[in-house]
Amino acid sequence: MSKIVGSPLGRTQRLLLGAAPFIVLVGLYAYFSHERHIENPMDRLMPSFEQLAAGLREVTSEDPRTGTVWLWTDTAASLVRLAKGMGSGVLVAVVLGVLAGIFSGFRAVVQPLTIALAKVPPLALLPIVFIFLGVEETSKVVLIGLGIAPTLANDILLAAAAVPRETVVKGYTLGASTAEVVVKVILPQILPRIFDSIRLTIGPAWIFLIAAEAISSDSGLGYRIYVVQRQLAMNIIMPYVVWIAALGVALDYGLLLLSRWLHPWAHARGN
Repeated sequence: MSKIVGSPLGRTQRLLLGAAPFIVLVGLYAYFSHERHIENPMDRLMPSFEQLAAGLREVTSEDPRTGTVWLWTDTAASLVRLAKGMGSGVLVAVVLGVLAGIFSGFRAVVQPLTIALAKVPPLALLPIVFIFLGVEETSKVVLIGLGIAPTLANDILLAAAAVPRETVVKGYTLGASTAEVVVKVILPQILPRIFDSIRLTIGPAWIFLIAAEAISSDSGLGYRIYVVQRQLAMNIIMPYVVWIAALGVALDYGLLLLSRWLHPWAHARGN
């Protein structure tokens, strides 16, 4: 059993096994789309690959009215909002999580609040955010930050609190100040965990962003999906959904590579 559990795979094996589900999904889609078009050649709910290609050409061609390319304009707008929202949320979460994980008094004050906020669906806060902050860019950034910060702070809190007490005592014994213990002893040990936690928040952050853009915006990936869905333009919606997934995977992989570069010891088993 020891030869099976946790045994590493080769790069080729990982690539083949990782690609298999996508190949199956594409094959299933092709089959059911073909069946629907046999019954109704004008079907728009499951566009054929030709219709998808036409939709992709439409969103990657210059709009004659505005002179912009929908896909690139929407992508840029969404990524800027995502970066601002995740950046602010991560900053707040790291500060609160580290301090609460280290200082028990601060934890007693902060942890109940972060746990409560983490249990409230951020989309339920969307009307409140829009009422207080309006429907401009700030509200979208705040929604993303509110959506990821509480859960992320709780995870960082647990990681900081789990740092062995012996290492902290050794730091003080060697003459380190509290700030030096935090920066040189605790943070280096929990940073890989923080990177993993941030990677897990990318999906929820996209949800909050797309929801905010669908309700109030004039550009962005969520805005475009909302606009074309009223025309049942699935040949545009589906490429946008695939593009959002690709962006999310790219962000996730980028953070993984950065974590591996900064903390190779935490990825010794090829995680």
